[in-house]
Amino acid sequence: MQDAFAILLAAYHPSIRLLGISTVFGNAALEKTSQNACSVLTAIGKSHSIPVYLGASQPLHRPPIHAPTDIHGESGIDGTPLLPKPLVGPDLSLPAVEAAALALRAQPPGTAWVVATGAFTNAAALFQTYPDLIPHVAGLSLMGGAVGGGFTPAVMGTVAGVPRVGNWTQFAEFNVLADPEAAAWIFDTVALAGKTTLVPLDVTHLVLATEEVQKKMLVELLFFFAKTYRDVFGIMEGPPLHDPLAVAAVFPGMGADDIPFYDADPVTGARERYQVTVVTDGTIEEAHAGLKETGRTVVRLLSPGEEGVRIPRGLDIPKFWNVLEECIERAEDVVGAAL
Repeated sequence: MQDAFAILLAAYHPSIRLLGISTVFGNAALEKTSQNACSVLTAIGKSHSIPVYLGASQPLHRPPIHAPTDIHGESGIDGTPLLPKPLVGPDLSLPAVEAAALALRAQPPGTAWVVATGAFTNAAALFQTYPDLIPHVAGLSLMGGAVGGGFTPAVMGTVAGVPRVGNWTQFAEFNVLADPEAAAWIFDTVALAGKTTLVPLDVTHLVLATEEVQKKMLVELLFFFAKTYRDVFGIMEGPPLHDPLAVAAVFPGMGADDIPFYDADPVTGARERYQVTVVTDGTIEEAHAGLKETGRTVVRLLSPGEEGVRIPRGLDIPKFWNVLEECIERAEDVVGAAL
């Protein structure tokens, strides 16, 4: 569901041209996540214009993990019969990394963004394989990680009575924990970190899908997630909408259809940038047992003027919902005209 909204926002926002989608292991196995992406494109009338490529089936240096079925369902996007069978399957002519490199090089320098809403494996592999693309792209936007410590007033939830920073272990968010080495490489690569935006759980949990916004084409998926977040995390206000925020964060924030994100000190107005360190020590099992903090993102505020990772503290939430609803309406118009 999260990826579905991210795809829809990218496909129908008037300021974005979605060049392609690379799938990655995560909510389910690669075969299923690829099927899901193709199904979403079919549902929104974009199956013939936006290609899907198969990305990484496992992390850089670890065995793959998948999100639990009580969050995303067996298929990774359970909870609705609305999504059709794909009209077009994945493009198997090129691996995702090579396809992404070709698409990015075809754009003018400083214009194209790479957005990762799952494990960061594809993004890390892309820039490791083609480091010349780091200065070429406009930026990298990542949904993942968690700061904690009151970074925002977001509801982070509790499990078994224990407050959490992460959503997979007490400290780790799923996308980072799924491939901590990929995340660490991105944040440790200074040239790339300086043009990276990280949208952590502290921000995504500000955008809760309350009853007022549970509507339109993907309403059944939102209801599925709403029950999950009540039952698993004890968050009663509604499910947070994570992945579309990584798409929204690439907008300049000045246009009529852009969504302002706030990345300045609320008192001084000074721009804030961060050094991000990922804990790679330990195994997933040790992290679950509370023995290690594997996958934790540790942030340090840099001195004014230093280049580092942009981590917004908030956004214009009503504007986000308005823009997303407008994108849904555009999709409905396209799909309706084709019927």
